[in-house]
Amino acid sequence: MSIFFNKTVLITGHTGFKGSWLSAWLHNLGANIHGISDRRYKAPNHYQMLGNIFASETFFDISSLAETSELIQKLQPDFIFHLAAQAIVLDAVNNPYQTIKSNTLGTASLLTALINLKKKCNAVIITSDKCYENKEWLWGYKETDELGGKDPYSSSKSSAELIINSFNRTYFTDHEYVNLAIGRAGNVIGGGDWAEFRIVPDAVTQWAKNEEIILRNPISTRPWQHVLEPLSGYLYLAYFLENGLISSGECFNFGPSYVENYSVEQLICELSKHWPNSKYSRIKDISAGSKEAGLLKLNCEKSFNDLGWKSQYSFEYTAEITATWYYNHYVSKTESSLDFTFKQIEKYPLKLGL
Repeated sequence: MSIFFNKTVLITGHTGFKGSWLSAWLHNLGANIHGISDRRYKAPNHYQMLGNIFASETFFDISSLAETSELIQKLQPDFIFHLAAQAIVLDAVNNPYQTIKSNTLGTASLLTALINLKKKCNAVIITSDKCYENKEWLWGYKETDELGGKDPYSSSKSSAELIINSFNRTYFTDHEYVNLAIGRAGNVIGGGDWAEFRIVPDAVTQWAKNEEIILRNPISTRPWQHVLEPLSGYLYLAYFLENGLISSGECFNFGPSYVENYSVEQLICELSKHWPNSKYSRIKDISAGSKEAGLLKLNCEKSFNDLGWKSQYSFEYTAEITATWYYNHYVSKTESSLDFTFKQIEKYPLKLGL
């Protein structure tokens, strides 16, 4: 039986892309899911497809300590997955204050609320691969590498990491009830993402209109992974916390294998194989003037050695199931998009008896 069966699970940022997929997965595992978000987002939105799977939903800014503390005490959660954040790099450039407020004060608010919780609770705090001081290395960053960030989004994530670490050492290392773990991942793709300034949503919305997608940063590389991959890592962390197999405050990278690093153009080329008559072209790469990094890799050896976690999907399969989700949604419509989501979740080879 799932460790989440009939347990009270709080997901912050449940209306976001990763939050909605995690909600669907935990629903399949029998959890009583409670969500916090500051907004529902406009359609199209993967969250809106989930229907009435939530035991409760609350909408407020999680940086509000009074409201967060009140809700934590009311719910008495068994597990928390903290995903609430401003997640778009270019949005952070345009709105640095709001990004820093959400990604740092939101995290501090949740952690402060947990200090006075007198019930066993395992909290998985999600940050980002952007928390590292990116030196454009060819090798992957380890959990012990330097934190940093030359743009507002990256610095907000590294700041959140420092806050988590300080709270853990001050309050949670010897806390009788609460244990923490930190998950670092990024560049997830999959069906149901319609966020602005992301390459996959841009491509499929253009292809759905039989239009061409123009690649402005075709040679920028990322460790692309399907959304279910890091989510499985977060579930692993909850399992290991629940069973006392890792120390409170440990951080873990979740990403594809070292060799699975592909450019924007390679991703679009692979997606196009599963979308008839799709077209794309490239212009001169402008990543040198962009606020986003051109190269970023993670070293996930700690997750493999300590958790037994590793990426399950190849780059090609990741692109295939992403493209087919959207193609079904926009074009073939052979089944509901929600059914497509649950079928992809059920096929994922989750281990550990979760």
